Amino acid sequence: MQEIFDLFAHLTNPEWIMANGGLYIVVLIVFIETGFPFGFFLPGDSLLFIAGMVIANAMSPFSTPVVNLAFWVFLISVAGIIGNFVGYWLGRKSDKLLFQRKDNFFFKKKYLLQAKEFYDKKGGGAIVLARFLPVVRTFAPIVAGIVKMNPGRFMIYNITGSFLWAATLVSAGFLLGENEWVKHNLEIIIIGIVVVTTAPVLLKMISSKFKRNKVKTISA
Repeated sequence: MQEIFDLFAHLTNPEWIMANGGLYIVVLIVFIETGFPFGFFLPGDSLLFIAGMVIANAMSPFSTPVVNLAFWVFLISVAGIIGNFVGYWLGRKSDKLLFQRKDNFFFKKKYLLQAKEFYDKKGGGAIVLARFLPVVRTFAPIVAGIVKMNPGRFMIYNITGSFLWAATLVSAGFLLGENEWVKHNLEIIIIGIVVVTTAPVLLKMISSKFKRNKVKTISA
């Protein structure tokens, strides 16, 4: 467990990222988080924001910082797209086996059920919206595969969602990356991102639990 916390701390440290593979490690983490069930705990949103800060403060191998930003947004987006295709494929192949699998540290069935409920309500748009929701974005493509969503339709939402997610958060980090207050209060920024992105999931869980308890009370 301590190793997980240490990894999370490293992935929110721009200096560690640059010393251990640079932005290519961000691309790898995005691929894992969006493609495999065990990647749900990875800090995707804060990591993209930090990637933008790294881009803003790094020497550009390209002609202008904007071109450098566009290059990394494209690369991160592609990693997210491929990751979701992997998740979709896993869902297609596993059919309903994942719903019957026992919980362990790397797999929680409740997360899969939350993603399915979210998908049932939002339809194909859930693939886009899920990009901005931790945990849900990991399992949404798997659910899409399980319910055998049309591959062409999935591809459209997958590409759209990945580019919107990467462009929004990486650009935000890029624009604020040279701000001294942001540099010296990065922990606050990261906590804020985590709170904003996880709030909808937590509120949904609390609301669902409240409704179930209310139904039980009425039934009793």
